Amino acid sequence: MEKMRNSTSAILWLLIVSFGLLWVLSDVDFFGAIQAGPNALGSVNGEKITNEEYQQRVQYYTTAYSQQTGSSVTPEMRAYYETQAWDELVNSRLLEQKMEDLGITVSDKEVLDMVYGDNPAPVIRQNFTREDGTIDRAAIQQVLSSNEFSQQAIALEMQLREQRRQQKLNNYISSGLQVTESEVEDEYIRNNTSANINFIRFPYSDVSEDELEISDSDLRSYYNNNKDRYSRDESYRIRYVTFSKLPTAQDTAQIIEDVRELRDAFAQAENDSLFLSRQGSSTAYRSAFVPVEDIREEYQPVADLEVGEVSEVILTANQAAILKKEAEQGNEIKFQIMSYNIQALPATIDEANDRAADFEFFASEESSFDEEAETRGLQVKEAFATKGNSFISGLGSSQQIMNFLETADEGDISDIIELSSDFVVVEVIEVTPEGFRPFEEVRSQVENMVKIERRKELTSQRVKDLVAQNQTLNAIAEAAEKEIQSASGLSASATVIPGAGREPKVIGAIFSLDEGATSGAITGNSASFVVEVADRTEADLANLTAQQRQQIRQRLEQQKVQEFTSVWLEELREGADIVDNRSRLLR
Repeated sequence: MEKMRNSTSAILWLLIVSFGLLWVLSDVDFFGAIQAGPNALGSVNGEKITNEEYQQRVQYYTTAYSQQTGSSVTPEMRAYYETQAWDELVNSRLLEQKMEDLGITVSDKEVLDMVYGDNPAPVIRQNFTREDGTIDRAAIQQVLSSNEFSQQAIALEMQLREQRRQQKLNNYISSGLQVTESEVEDEYIRNNTSANINFIRFPYSDVSEDELEISDSDLRSYYNNNKDRYSRDESYRIRYVTFSKLPTAQDTAQIIEDVRELRDAFAQAENDSLFLSRQGSSTAYRSAFVPVEDIREEYQPVADLEVGEVSEVILTANQAAILKKEAEQGNEIKFQIMSYNIQALPATIDEANDRAADFEFFASEESSFDEEAETRGLQVKEAFATKGNSFISGLGSSQQIMNFLETADEGDISDIIELSSDFVVVEVIEVTPEGFRPFEEVRSQVENMVKIERRKELTSQRVKDLVAQNQTLNAIAEAAEKEIQSASGLSASATVIPGAGREPKVIGAIFSLDEGATSGAITGNSASFVVEVADRTEADLANLTAQQRQQIRQRLEQQKVQEFTSVWLEELREGADIVDNRSRLLR
């Protein structure tokens, strides 16, 4: 008690300071900020990516999908677009930052030249071209100067600046990737040089298992020298349960009955096109006459109907339909199909979703995944997935599941995931980080590769001995008891030898030979070859026109830029500080 009395002053000051600190933190909404979490969807090297711009980009893709397909976007397609939108925003930030580093800017004069110059930007031509093909300068001036169009003018200027800036970046990249005259001519020669060849193929599979002597040290040596072959991306072992969205027998019966009830109204309809539209038929109105013999087998009953008569319900693989003979002329019939697709009714889908929601809640909150599945009589299946590959064994491709796995820990259970035919709930069993797979895990693969290499060595040596002992292709074939094969018009740019498979290295070796020459042993992908060049047609550079030269140059430049940009962007991403808050803010 004495110690407490002596410490009263210190305790009092501690309480005063603590209450003061709490008051200050509360005043600046410190605790609300913690509870709210991050205030941006993510960032790239400290530059924010807002949820607004992300959602706008996703909305752009989903709207385009709906316009193109006429149907609403599926959860799986939305997950794909979400990933695409994020990657595009990250890449655009990286490119913008790189352009800042390089000092790539666009002046006001350049923007004005894109609008009023002799060669206006494509967006100007697209929106301000008269019927006679000339540019409507007055309309441009009205948009740029009128208060009524101020927002459109700002948006147009930003678009033009970004296009010009991107063009400068592309020019910067391509300036360091120039295609030389020699490269153009080499490409022309490869595409226009050909040869007729005769060859003998010695498959590596001819070497028997008994001839291979492989030790454990051989395997470990190969593994150590080729570890990159056995690297692995982050992977996931999961288990899951499914809740079917497929139509039940009751759904099918109800759809058939719904179609049957429309028979009388369909027969009495005076405007069949309007009737089909109003009833939401899955088959649209058709105005064409069809020869009786061309009518699909399942629709043949329409031939026996009277004009205006409607058939009984016809059940196909995916539809319940009734047919109406609308008109007849000679051997041709015009008929309409009133149909509904056989699919799960809303009540069935809702019931499957409710069962999935109940399972997910109790598996997450009350019991284990396995226990809850056993209680409900559900089959638990296992699957394996690898980061960067949306294909999941047993489930097919699902970006939604991959989005969950890439932010999940072992033991995490997903929310309900809607696939095309099922609702799925997933539990993560194991997360394996990226790295090298251990030797024991890949031993059988290493052994197969070592055997292939040993077969190549033995086959190549045998072929070298045959070539040394025999002067002609016929003599080699006779000594080896092999058949001589031929290929005509083999192009220097080809990668496949007819009758021998994909052999780019062998083709490269063939075109280093002179006409009439016979090669030594050439090591290919699946066999060792001895080749004789019967005759060869050389490309003549005198036939290379200026137009062809320009086309080849443009194609090669485009290839170089695409390859460089892809690698460059990947390197920028690897070196960037990328923060992704999507799992915290959106899921």
